[in-house]
Parts: sequence; structure tokens; C-alpha cells
Amino acid sequence: MKENIIKTKSFAFALRIAKLFQYLQTEKKEFVLSKQLLRSGTAIGALVREAENAESNADFIHKLSIALKEANESDYWIDLLFQADYVDEMAFNSIKADLIQLLKLLVSIIKTSKENGRR
Repeated sequence: MKENIIKTKSFAFALRIAKLFQYLQTEKKEFVLSKQLLRSGTAIGALVREAENAESNADFIHKLSIALKEANESDYWIDLLFQADYVDEMAFNSIKADLIQLLKLLVSIIKTSKENGRR
């Protein structure tokens, strides 16, 4: 069986976000921004999982479009946490690279699904 790359990467990203959340709460005593990032960062994978059982192509696209919105929101929170000095540059660059991969995958899948749905 072929690996589902978006499913694997979104789950790995959610796990990274959960660990970052724990670090920010325990080490940095940051409770508000980290909670926002936890919510949006873990929602991506949950929506990808929901899309697996979509009722139609339109439903699939809709669920992945919401995942894309959550990924964009996560990008905002990660940038803010970095600029506010809660996350160091090395961690920021690493998690940002993972997020950029997710964003590109989601955009590509949505675009392809829209094109395939028109035929």
C-alpha cells in the first residue's frame, strides 16, 4: 500500500506542535499564543483524516481547504512566537520548513482535485 504523504506529514507536524506547546507552557510560561498554535497546528492533520472519508470530491476539497486555512493560521502563530522570542531561530527554521511543505502539498492536492472534478 502506498504511503499517504499528506497524512504522514500532517500527523508528524501535529506531534511537533504538541511537543512545542508543552515546551512553551513549561519552559517559557507562555499560555495564550501556544494554545492558539496547538489548536490550528493539530487541526491540519485532523482535517486531512476527515478528508479521507469525504462524501464527494467537493467535500474532499472543502475539508482540505479548511486544513489549508489552519496551516496558514499556524504559520502566523509560529512567526509571532519567533518574533516575540519564545522560539529560537533553529527551532523556528525547522518547524517553518515542515509547515511550508504541508502548505505546498495541500495547495497541490486541492488544485489537482479541482481540475479532476471538472472533467
